[in-house]
Amino acid sequence: MLRVGISENIPPAWLPEFPEQVQLIPLGYTSSEIHEIDFWIPPLYQKFAEPQHARLRGVKVVQSMLAGVDWMLPWVRPGVTLCDGQGLHDVSTAEWVVGGILSAYKRFPEFRDRQREEFWDGQLVGGKFPDNQEPPPYRVLGEELSGKTVLIIGYGRIGIAIETRLKALEVDILRVARSARPGVSPVSDLPALLPQADIVVLIIPLTTETRGMMNASLFARMKPGALLVNAARGPVVDTDALLQALCAHRIHAVLDVTDPEPLPKGHPLWAAPNCFLTPHVAGSTPGFFIRGYRFAAEQMRRYLAGEPLRNIVNAQGY
Repeated sequence: MLRVGISENIPPAWLPEFPEQVQLIPLGYTSSEIHEIDFWIPPLYQKFAEPQHARLRGVKVVQSMLAGVDWMLPWVRPGVTLCDGQGLHDVSTAEWVVGGILSAYKRFPEFRDRQREEFWDGQLVGGKFPDNQEPPPYRVLGEELSGKTVLIIGYGRIGIAIETRLKALEVDILRVARSARPGVSPVSDLPALLPQADIVVLIIPLTTETRGMMNASLFARMKPGALLVNAARGPVVDTDALLQALCAHRIHAVLDVTDPEPLPKGHPLWAAPNCFLTPHVAGSTPGFFIRGYRFAAEQMRRYLAGEPLRNIVNAQGY
């Protein structure tokens, strides 16, 4: 019998039919009880997952539903097979990115603020940038996405899903990945590509190479008024450099992730101009969880049959 540890609050509607040889063991977030399990599906957040892991014994496989598991590597025990959730977030994260871009271009956050104030003024003046140019002599209601250039940094499965959805909006796409291939530029080309982009989408894993990658030098290469969209990890962006660019009104930003995270009360990012935040929810939808548990069930079938597991993490790749 394969003992599978799963968080106790998972709605039954999200769970598929698991193999008959599986015994599901519900795990609480705060319980101090020790559990013997073979296969663990951890909670999504480190503050719950790490203490839960410390109370487990006998774990052979950790099946995360997250595409990025860099934060788990320091404490997952040696000899344990760690698998990530690559492919599970493609739909939800790609939709969040497109939604964030459109919200910024159509100024939905600003109009929402005015709705709360019961203030009817559809005419918002366009942003003013540091070259001291005067605002246009007309009022700006929003911006059109059609004809803009989107630079996707981290052109993997989610990047492809983002491009698929953006194509209908008549944008031009530039692509960057760690390894160059036809139609995809290497990271070393970023300084030359950034000045061409109206929108820069970050969807890269957090590695020693990508930590702090978006720094002051690269922000200086962005077009004045360009939009930065971060659906990757907070630390791939230098927060101080981001704040400087925002406060100078050089760029706009839509962020699902920050550094630090969770963002503490009083942090200057909360009040930064031209910045819209969501609390690391881009990939979290009911559809994502349903896909995730179906994938976990398939992984269990593979494990029981002695077949190779999918999405095994190579620690050197993070």
